[in-house]
Amino acid sequence: MAFNIGENIGPYRIIEQLGQGGMATVYKAYHAALDRYVALKVLHAAFHDDQTFTARFQREARVVARLEHPNIVPIYDYSEHEARPYLVMKYIEGDTLKARLNKGPLSSYEIEQVVDSVGSALAYAHKQGILHRDIKPSNVLIANDGVMYLADFGLARIASAGESTLSSDSIMGTPQYISPEQAMGKKDLDAGTDIYSFAVMLYEMVVGQVPFTADTPFSIIHDHIYTPLPLPMDVNPKVPEPVQRVLLKALAKDRLDRYESVGDMIIAFKQAWEEAGIPMQGTAITMRPGSLKTPTKSQPKSQTVAPAARTVAGASPAKKRSSSWMWIGVGLVSVLCIAVALLAVWRNRTTLRTPPTTVPVAETVAISSTPLPVATGIPFSTLQNISPEVSAASDLVLKNPGDPNAHLQLSLALWDAKEVAQSMQELAQAANLAGTDDKDFFMTAASEFKTREAWVPAAGMFMRLVPMARGGEIPGDVQRDLHETIYKASEKKDMPLFVFFERIDSYDLPLGYIARGRYALYNGSLEDARAQLENARKLKPDMYEAFLLEAEIEMKAGNKDIAKPILLSLSSDLKAFDWIRAMADSFLKTLE
Repeated sequence: MAFNIGENIGPYRIIEQLGQGGMATVYKAYHAALDRYVALKVLHAAFHDDQTFTARFQREARVVARLEHPNIVPIYDYSEHEARPYLVMKYIEGDTLKARLNKGPLSSYEIEQVVDSVGSALAYAHKQGILHRDIKPSNVLIANDGVMYLADFGLARIASAGESTLSSDSIMGTPQYISPEQAMGKKDLDAGTDIYSFAVMLYEMVVGQVPFTADTPFSIIHDHIYTPLPLPMDVNPKVPEPVQRVLLKALAKDRLDRYESVGDMIIAFKQAWEEAGIPMQGTAITMRPGSLKTPTKSQPKSQTVAPAARTVAGASPAKKRSSSWMWIGVGLVSVLCIAVALLAVWRNRTTLRTPPTTVPVAETVAISSTPLPVATGIPFSTLQNISPEVSAASDLVLKNPGDPNAHLQLSLALWDAKEVAQSMQELAQAANLAGTDDKDFFMTAASEFKTREAWVPAAGMFMRLVPMARGGEIPGDVQRDLHETIYKASEKKDMPLFVFFERIDSYDLPLGYIARGRYALYNGSLEDARAQLENARKLKPDMYEAFLLEAEIEMKAGNKDIAKPILLSLSSDLKAFDWIRAMADSFLKTLE
């Protein structure tokens, strides 16, 4: 149940809702005793019954609350209201750095402020053993008095080995600012991941754009991992060569090649700035989009977004400002991530061509309110398998380019023809045209891909149905199919780039742990798989998926005598989902 405007939450009176993310909602509130406004960050009701998660959240809050730095948004208090935990933070009246960048290029003095303020805050946090993991302009707040704050340490992780209460989680940052190692899901993150993200911000400030942009999150993630950094001087000739050198080192793909600390990077950046004859104060370098060179790789232009009237610590912009990225927001990003398909296929096949005229897509928006360019036909020379169904479906798209169902039929025909990359692109186009509330479309798409045992796209389509459930209740058959597709998709190596674990957590946290565990089993280690299984059992000990995963783990460990009785029990339990019984039967046959 949401907090209501005018309601008293402890000593705080709710004034208005400021923003909402995947884990929490943020409110502006008034504290009468101290005569000041504060920001309340309230954990979503989805985590209400998860005492383990709540306890971890409280422990993390205590750690972050110890961060006392003039450029870090302070946490005043932690409490609960009707069993819902919330943080009380300083309320910041002003804009975000993102809003400021949207107004035009920064002056030399403003760049100095960002470097000093954010750099100092990060260096301090790292000394306390805390990583931020989501450095981006929208998390840098500029108060009306000019003071800059680094916000949203609410999801910070303790970097020191053995101390992190959430060390097995893989919460990812924003695609445009994410480090390669974080994008690859590595767990042993260190200060290098924040250095990389901070360096992306510096690149954006002095070059005029972020290094990598695309119309799907997975494309951006792919570029951070594999694509060489676009040379700043190639994109913008006005960038000084010494500054370019610093950016190249800070944005090295291998974290060992980056600066050892944020402090080292700040010193190097300032020295380079002065070496170039552009002092940190007094001289503005103008780098407007019109003067930039066109990158060799086509990149969509970002739309200008009106600055927020006010900003609060840790708050995403309110829903009405839907053009900003909501990575952990309610909108599900899995569909468009699927669009770029499997990387191996992508490397070996030519992708579908779209008309040269493109429609601008809002910066970092996974599910945009502006449709992506509509394909007007398939250049059959790019396909290896042209079936009559593909030809017919392509003709249907030509006749009905704005019909999501026509694109879905083409996607299915391409999948059947084993043209996976092209199928995914058409699926993304279809989902984009369908919008966010076409329940019939997503149900059809999910069912069709499930029938084809295309578990990752099927899971993505079923996840799109979750926010459409009225009152939060999902029909039993949909719930069954959603659990099946998520469980089976979690075996696939590229699954985390298409169906994010955090989205599963928001729907069903124990299932999120199961998905992580099965992914670790097939793509990581037995130790990690067992740890995730234990997390799930602490929350829901009688979960059928947990028993199935346990059996798979023991099979892989060579403990057939342990796995067999578990599988026998599952295969004969009529209360279990039919797909669980079927999988148990299948595993039993392999043990015979």
